[in-house]
Amino acid sequence: MAKPPGIHARRAALRLLDAVFRRGETLDIAFNAATKDVRKFEDKALARAIASEVLRWLVDLDTAIDSATKKALPEDSKARMVLRMMLAQWLRLDTPPHAVIATCLPLLAGGPRRLAHGVFSTLTKREIALPEAPTMPEEVAQRWGERSEDIAGGLAEPPPLDLTLKDPTQTEIWKTKLAADSLLPGHLRLPRGENVEKLAGFAEGEWWVQDLAASLPARLLGAGEGRHVLDLCAAPGGKTLQLAAQGWQVTSLDISKRRLDLLKANLKRTGLKASAVRADALAWEPKHHFDAILLDAPCTATGTARRHPDVIHRIGQRQIEEMAELQASLLARAAEWLKPGGVLVYATCSLEREEGEGQDLPSSLTIAPIAADELPDGISPAGDGTLRTDPGMLLENGGIDGFFIARAIRGA
Repeated sequence: MAKPPGIHARRAALRLLDAVFRRGETLDIAFNAATKDVRKFEDKALARAIASEVLRWLVDLDTAIDSATKKALPEDSKARMVLRMMLAQWLRLDTPPHAVIATCLPLLAGGPRRLAHGVFSTLTKREIALPEAPTMPEEVAQRWGERSEDIAGGLAEPPPLDLTLKDPTQTEIWKTKLAADSLLPGHLRLPRGENVEKLAGFAEGEWWVQDLAASLPARLLGAGEGRHVLDLCAAPGGKTLQLAAQGWQVTSLDISKRRLDLLKANLKRTGLKASAVRADALAWEPKHHFDAILLDAPCTATGTARRHPDVIHRIGQRQIEEMAELQASLLARAAEWLKPGGVLVYATCSLEREEGEGQDLPSSLTIAPIAADELPDGISPAGDGTLRTDPGMLLENGGIDGFFIARAIRGA
């Protein structure tokens, strides 16, 4: 019997979810292997969308499933995972129930197939609905504290597509060309789902993909005017491109060859210049001190949960503590490489206090407060001059990723 159209995408989605829950992989790392048998761009995108919606709404999907079963299904059972996928497609992707049944039940065999069919039919007859915002796992809500509900509201929908322009003076021109919105000079925002490489300006290197929050650290260093800046942990290169476009002489350091290759490809596409160095920042020694350093440190990346909802379920206290320790080590080394009067911007795309507000700067550095007029409308610095963004902000304009950013100056 021929398989129903679309089953390959569903099977790929199941492989993605298995990689996240069983092996602790990210969606990005698992994607190529999980979709290797899927040919069409649209089907690959569907597999990612199904897996992402399951991860985004997991607690609420499980609540619905448990309401229709006499005996709770094991957390790691294939039947539960397929049911999560079925509900996510019906409730979040507007897939008709008959199409959900036709494409998902073949993923199961025997008793689990009949069970899944029965549970799904019961829930569709009840015409259940999801809440306005996804429910966060209890331990995540506790970590995020009083902002947890607001953050969850920002995770209800996948984010739009943000671009950073090579030449901010061309913002109005590119807004018109791409029918985009803009929240800052040099920033464009388009609806999600665009095939990036087919958009005008991509091949010519006029812009690159970069979330609005991720573009703020480099903006806070201002114009380079030929001075030297070190971009630590630089790949895949969005901040390096910004700094080069802002007139800095950029040294871009990263430990990953694969990610540095992406950085070099982005430099080639945009025609911008930087010196790429592959090295471990904890062992490397520069030949000279720098006027500025941008440390976008390795982190748990929980601030990117809008597009990477796997972080909600993969990250726990152990990973947070490990990352905070690494960040402190990187900060200590970076501070030594600054010239007196030099500026360091420290950033993490994390919502965890240990990786942001709780991270102490080296004693040689003094906070240089971030001003409100350096930021998009609707985003304000904290009282101590640092910046915290989270996915609950700017919702009326499409939202923003979670970041912590501090800017500091080295004393004489």
